[in-house]
Amino acid sequence: MSRQRSETGKQGEQLAADFLVAAGYRIVARNYREKCGEIDIIARDGPTWVFIEVKARRSRRYGAPIEAVTSHKQRQISATALLYLSRHGLLEAPARFDVVGIDLADAVRPQIVHLKDAFSTS
Repeated sequence: MSRQRSETGKQGEQLAADFLVAAGYRIVARNYREKCGEIDIIARDGPTWVFIEVKARRSRRYGAPIEAVTSHKQRQISATALLYLSRHGLLEAPARFDVVGIDLADAVRPQIVHLKDAFSTS
């Protein structure tokens, strides 16, 4: 991964975390990794466990950020979330998958799109 792409990702994840905290979410983990994949942010929205994929882009050349969450990525996130819930004894807890897209084309005013319940388990 290029340095600029890595910096874009880190900046996007920080903006997303700040946005979610301001919206009342409690961040539990960031960059949670398992053999089958990674989850950018794990948070609580009241009683619900939320597994959040963050996509940030500096231009729309390749489409909107949220369009980059492919079905393959959704399956990886689902499998990783299931392992997280299982390892923490939370299989009966309510859970959902959100996507936060960050458009950084305007560095002064990034555009944030939050899709709640963006996809179901695959």
